[in-house]
Amino acid sequence: MSDDQLTPLPESFLALQAPSRRRGAAELAELRARYELCEDLANHLVSSAQALLHDDGLAEEDVLWRCHLGLAQPASGLQPGEAGWVVRRLAELLHWSCPPLDDAP
Repeated sequence: MSDDQLTPLPESFLALQAPSRRRGAAELAELRARYELCEDLANHLVSSAQALLHDDGLAEEDVLWRCHLGLAQPASGLQPGEAGWVVRRLAELLHWSCPPLDDAP
């Protein structure tokens, strides 16, 4: 088993999924892939969010709302709840307060 499989998935991400149940290896692999996609996306958005804050003069909350609006679009490819998780993670990475989001679990 590789080290990345030993790292537990955050409870906040697991809460997006169906209530706790036994998951097969394929479901766990898909869940881990979805988590990694969302975590990478949040990290990737850090510099864009900082630019919106500093260059455009937006408030932190407005930056997060804009990110959420974009990520919540069907074209983003995110599953239900993932847009909110990504934005909450983004806020955490930036050490910003996150406003309540519509898709919070």
